[in-house]
Amino acid sequence: MPFVFQAAVYPERPGCYIMKNEAGRILYVGKSKNLRSRLRSYFQTNHKRKRLRQLVEEIASIEVMLVNNEAESLLLENNLIKIHKPPFNRALKKDNSGYAYLHMTAERLPRLDVYYRDRRPSAVRAASAASGEKKPETPDKEQRFGPYRSSRFRNAVMEFVADHYRLRTCTTMPKRVCLLYHIGRCSGVCEGKISEEEYRETARQAAELLLRHGDDLIAAMYGKMEYYAERLQFEEAASMLRHIRVLEQMPAKQIVDREALVDQDVLYFGEERVLVGKVQEGMLRDFDLLPLDQGLGDAACDRFLVSRYSAERPHELIVNRICDPRMVRSLLHRGGGPPVKITQPKRGLKYELLQLCKENYEYRLQRELQGC
Repeated sequence: MPFVFQAAVYPERPGCYIMKNEAGRILYVGKSKNLRSRLRSYFQTNHKRKRLRQLVEEIASIEVMLVNNEAESLLLENNLIKIHKPPFNRALKKDNSGYAYLHMTAERLPRLDVYYRDRRPSAVRAASAASGEKKPETPDKEQRFGPYRSSRFRNAVMEFVADHYRLRTCTTMPKRVCLLYHIGRCSGVCEGKISEEEYRETARQAAELLLRHGDDLIAAMYGKMEYYAERLQFEEAASMLRHIRVLEQMPAKQIVDREALVDQDVLYFGEERVLVGKVQEGMLRDFDLLPLDQGLGDAACDRFLVSRYSAERPHELIVNRICDPRMVRSLLHRGGGPPVKITQPKRGLKYELLQLCKENYEYRLQRELQGC
């Protein structure tokens, strides 16, 4: 039976859409700042491209993940494509594509470089390592900054920080200074022009600037722009101003892709359902709407937690409701393994994750009630 598109079912807000076939296989992952408008375009256009016509013909269902802004939709799409590798997504499948981080390497004399996260689940990475697959070099001591949605801006930031702090850019340390030192773009630490202690302190200051991000980075870039303008280097000054404008337009906050070492499940409990959001190592991966036992009140939340997480669980459970957290922790701990952290936040990032789950819960429940 062909898929019947109903525009009113989909909200006019940012998010990602996941198109599946009758067997439940993910065919395509996309994003939009207006989901209704974007999805409508698939079904109200006589597509000239054969591949697009074939996609529309195979669609059996469309799942939606709502987010807060366009930046989050871009990052979430990037993660979902790398996780699921849908056949109709040609771009962003490779691990070294899409939105990358910058990282300060853990070498004796650190340098700034581009870093792409391995978005596979920990268990899959462990199995790959056991089979002899080469693991990307990402030591724990490295500091990472980002992710950056624009590769052009990311590269400009990397070049600006390296130049401003005169950090080395060579992957293999030479024995003598190169051209970069003579044109003032490197400190010449390889030949002892500054001490290693001075260099490491400079690298620390550069990392601190990137961690603060926002206004401090913009102020430093304005200073560099004025430096170029005073020396009549108008092309360089104009280029720096363009990069500043990009940074000023970028949303300062997003919660779907963060640097974290722990796995979290975010659970929004309603009256009859619970929405479970899976966050693995800081990356939002999935929403799942599940039923609750009826007639138990708040105790239904506790029963769901004990039933679902007795055998296997993440490092932390973030919940909006729980009846007896001490009892739940005790019962889960009996199943073996380390004790699980249960958090009921009232503010901050975890609370914002709960609010995002609430919005997706309300949307999915509405669709369920409409029979869509």
